[in-house]
Amino acid sequence: MDKTILVVGTYDTKDAELNYLADVIRAQGGQVATMDVSVLGDPASPTDYSKHDVAGVGGSSIQAAIDSGDENTAMQIMAKGAAMLALKLWREGGFGGVIVLGGTMGTDLALDLCQALPLGVPKYVVSTVSFSPLIPPERLAADIQMILWAGGLYGLNSVCKASLSQAAGAVLGAARAVEPPKRDRPLIGMTSFGKTLLRYMVTLKPALEEMGYEVAVFHATGMGGRAFESLAAEGAFAAVMDFAPQELTNHIMGSAISAGPDRMTNAGRAGTPQIIAPGCYDLVDVVGWQPLPARFRDAEVHAHNRLLSSILLGAEERREVAQAICAQLACAKAPVTLILPKEGCNEWDRAGAPLHDGEGMAAFVAALREHCPPNVTLLELDAHINDAAFSDQALAVMRDWIDKGIVERP
Repeated sequence: MDKTILVVGTYDTKDAELNYLADVIRAQGGQVATMDVSVLGDPASPTDYSKHDVAGVGGSSIQAAIDSGDENTAMQIMAKGAAMLALKLWREGGFGGVIVLGGTMGTDLALDLCQALPLGVPKYVVSTVSFSPLIPPERLAADIQMILWAGGLYGLNSVCKASLSQAAGAVLGAARAVEPPKRDRPLIGMTSFGKTLLRYMVTLKPALEEMGYEVAVFHATGMGGRAFESLAAEGAFAAVMDFAPQELTNHIMGSAISAGPDRMTNAGRAGTPQIIAPGCYDLVDVVGWQPLPARFRDAEVHAHNRLLSSILLGAEERREVAQAICAQLACAKAPVTLILPKEGCNEWDRAGAPLHDGEGMAAFVAALREHCPPNVTLLELDAHINDAAFSDQALAVMRDWIDKGIVERP
């Protein structure tokens, strides 16, 4: 039997488009299950999972959605039911991938549905607002795929068929080809940037793998941190080495390159041991092709490329970052060790390097000492984050936790 794709949408208004998606999938040899998330109208022919099924799984009803008199409330009723039903069906082996079609209403629902499904389940959203700033990063599933529904606001045409057919082929191909995470070894989640700035992963990844762990390194540029936090919330990690929490700096400084307000909290809430370091804490990444935020117009700026620029923070802002890090870690339900390399936290911040600021670093260190919560062990290190001494210290903490049974032994 070939893969089954769950096709989701409002069949009262998008019946032709959704059926076109299903026809393309079937023409490629796939199978289809259909889910209707309409409220007011009915599809031309019954779907495998009706709107009444959807609302009921979420603990409500279509009548309750109608009686609310509010389209936002009604769609949230359907979003809750669709997410719960999709997860139930996936656990029962009911489908191998999902595709959701919609405008802003359907996309709002699609984001909840995709977040409910684990990493490795192919998730495709065909939306009139794909890639739009309307969509906050914290609502995106770690491996969500989106395609713009070009020319598809009302009715089928050759323009929108190009988008729909691509998406139909993509989700079926993904369902056939996907290799889900095996989880046959304990997984360590690590955050970093490229080796130009942070190099510890070059030493730590092979060392941890030799110990029997699998290591996933996340690029902490907004969506990478979102994926990291999503898996952390699931309890997917045996331990985390969150050494590049700069997305929290970005968030509190108002940058669009954010992983959401829950950055640095989900591992702690899930009871996962954390080794923390403040890699690149002193930089705010901003969208390079947009004007600088007003508060940073006089700051020192490094253009990393045409997409991204980094702003160097002053002493007062670094104190603010230190307090934010401490506040996020204070909620942790498992051991936390914060390693503080006092000679710099990125390669540009070494003594003699272009962005070195000894006064700013001193302010940051003092604020961490002052605000470090009692559940966090602060280890101050007379070394740079890219020195061997830092990696050695991180491995020493990990080995100690393994010996004590805090971290699962492979």
